[in-house]
Amino acid sequence: MRVFLAGSTGVIGIRLLALLHDAGHEVAGMTRSPDKAPAIAAPGAVPVVCDVFDEGALVEAVVEFSPDLVMHQLTDLPDRLDQIPDYAPRNNRIRTEGTQNLLAAARAAGTNHFLAQSIAWTPPGAAGAIADHERLVLDAGGVVRPTMRSFSQVEMRFRA
Repeated sequence: MRVFLAGSTGVIGIRLLALLHDAGHEVAGMTRSPDKAPAIAAPGAVPVVCDVFDEGALVEAVVEFSPDLVMHQLTDLPDRLDQIPDYAPRNNRIRTEGTQNLLAAARAAGTNHFLAQSIAWTPPGAAGAIADHERLVLDAGGVVRPTMRSFSQVEMRFRA
């Protein structure tokens, strides 16, 4: 299976790269930072440097890779809990505008499967963005289901 992994250098994404590659999948790992491309290539994935907020470039990148699955693992969370409120606007934008752009890119590529990371807790100032994120995926034909204690997964299949 060909997997386009957005957020491939985050806490979860970097681990998924190796797991997906080791399972025999062809993976394109997206990051907005050119400095992180070697970390994506190391386990055998194809690095894609792209910003989720540049919809045109994102659509082009996803269409070019032609994935069977687009996986949304993007977040913008700090390493320290006390900084979460400071990061809320950026993380909320990823959950709303970023999700919209990834869904548009997946549709443009004719991708039938979309998997998005959600969250099992509500940081201050994030309730609306989390609800919007999950609604966007559900409205596109998806299902929300918890898969781990620390986060939930939103699995979506586009309607043909």
